[in-house]
Amino acid sequence: MDLAAQAGLYVHVPFCRRKCPYCSFCSAPPQPGDLTRFLAAVHSQMRQAAVLPEVQALSFATVFFGGGTPSLLPAEELAGLLTEARRLFSFAGGEPEITVEVNPGTIDAAGLAQLRRAGCNRLSIGVQSLDDAELRLLGRIHSGAEARAVIAAAREAGFDTVSFDLMYGLPNQTPGSWQATLDRALALAPVHLSLYELTVEDGTPFARAAGRGEWRLPGEDEILAMMAASEAAIGRTHLMRYEISNYAVAGRECRHNCNYWRNGFYLGLGPGAVSALGGERRSAVADLDAFCRLVAAGQPVWHESERLDQEAAFRETVVMGLRMTAGVSIDDLRQRFGIDLLAYYRPTLARLLDQHLLMLRDGRLFLSNTGLPLANRVMAELV
Repeated sequence: MDLAAQAGLYVHVPFCRRKCPYCSFCSAPPQPGDLTRFLAAVHSQMRQAAVLPEVQALSFATVFFGGGTPSLLPAEELAGLLTEARRLFSFAGGEPEITVEVNPGTIDAAGLAQLRRAGCNRLSIGVQSLDDAELRLLGRIHSGAEARAVIAAAREAGFDTVSFDLMYGLPNQTPGSWQATLDRALALAPVHLSLYELTVEDGTPFARAAGRGEWRLPGEDEILAMMAASEAAIGRTHLMRYEISNYAVAGRECRHNCNYWRNGFYLGLGPGAVSALGGERRSAVADLDAFCRLVAAGQPVWHESERLDQEAAFRETVVMGLRMTAGVSIDDLRQRFGIDLLAYYRPTLARLLDQHLLMLRDGRLFLSNTGLPLANRVMAELV
């Protein structure tokens, strides 16, 4: 695969109506004037990036508006960013996948219709739970009924690909309550579903509440029971697991994220966004004021950059690729890095194969059904 011809464009919108207590992402409630400043800076950043040789070498196949909550921006402004991207950057042949993350309670039917008319063809809806008590604990601004309503409105607006997220391993959650959420979610007949285990990140209000013993997280056995319930329930649908946390009807996989997992090329726009360009990973400053000042001065917004050597890039590509159920191609890795996977990992690979955590078939290495719940352990041995 020519990765340069399948690049991804990511636009980070660092605003939320209210910061969720579990979130460690670069986001905050906007202050007066922030949205206007942000939009002007990103338009300028696009123009500056478009003349970089490492960007001109790419053809974009996907666009992803993430955050934060992109749907806090007026739909016409999101459409304007997309129009500007199409004007400035080279796009691969065929229809690009254009995703917008939205949260229930931040967009209405008219806004959804406007996004669809602008060319957005995929929505990722931050549902997280369909249980109102869990939503309140998570600090979400919507109810389960509002989440179901926005999913219906998105379909009515003409979005054929509507994905939504759910979280498990929540405080006080049980396998039974998770099963109830799954049943409600699958009754909505999703074509794409993402299931994420809650991670309590250092420095968040959730971490402080956990330290004070305000609630109990499910134990390992309960988490494994939730995972098993997910596999059993989804196994009765048309959804297929294509990545550790993601399920889709055939042909509805998220192409943008697949490019990440293949360790492909991508350009990140906005504060805190990360780019992978010309063999180098670059992170933009996360502070909105600093970001706007740098863009206005015509200076690079990246405050960190990293260029991995050949072996480190090879290892990272193996580990990221194993997130996908299709795994990694031994021949593709050899052509890309000049390294033979079987020889490079020989003793470690033999042990993981003997433990039935990995499988090798038709020139591809992938996690087994036994290895999928233990993916972090397997990948730690390959880093």
